[in-house]
Amino acid sequence: MQESASPPVTYPDSLILEVHDLEVDVLTGVYSEETHLPQPLRISVIADMAVEDRYTPDTPLSASKSYMDLKFAATDGIPKDVHFTLIEAVADHIAETVFMQDDRVSAITIRIVKLAIAEANESIGITLRRNRPAPGARAL
Repeated sequence: MQESASPPVTYPDSLILEVHDLEVDVLTGVYSEETHLPQPLRISVIADMAVEDRYTPDTPLSASKSYMDLKFAATDGIPKDVHFTLIEAVADHIAETVFMQDDRVSAITIRIVKLAIAEANESIGITLRRNRPAPGARAL
């Protein structure tokens, strides 16, 4: 009996763009002492993107995504006149913005740390990961 050769194992490539530790003042909070003034947040954004077969020295930016788009979504893309009760809603707003910017983004992870509640320089906050909704699915 002859053994058949197994197909070679392949692993998918990935491209992950990252922008970390942006300090942004956002109207957010549940408690009365939080709701009247913007709260300082530290925001990081990680976007999973479709990857090209190969990047050469002359590959144009259009083959990837500008990091500044991620920075915009986490800073100037957050409305200054909207109060977000939960920082989870801030993260969802960022995710929606990035998904609308570029359909090559397959998933996004947003980490938000609430700086005002730290007492001993600890990081208190959330990490939210969203996958791109399937075509025709309910938006975030």
